[in-house]
Amino acid sequence: MKTIQLREAKARLSALVEAAGGGEPTIITKHGKPTAMVVPIDEGRKLYPQDSQKAFVDFLLQYPGGIEFERNESPSREVEF
Repeated sequence: MKTIQLREAKARLSALVEAAGGGEPTIITKHGKPTAMVVPIDEGRKLYPQDSQKAFVDFLLQYPGGIEFERNESPSREVEF
């Protein structure tokens, strides 16, 4: 894995994107500290699934024993108008 300074990354962005497309991730540093990473799209999708909301719903539906929700219809406080 390659490491590159932010200034150089700005100048070589097209090359970094091309490298990521070929499967080579690159770490970008700012003042010597790793700050960001350009990764292939498949790796990024593993970390940040596009359909994350649906996945959370599936997770809740798979909860052992199910989930029951109760709704209290009474107002939480009395209000006079």
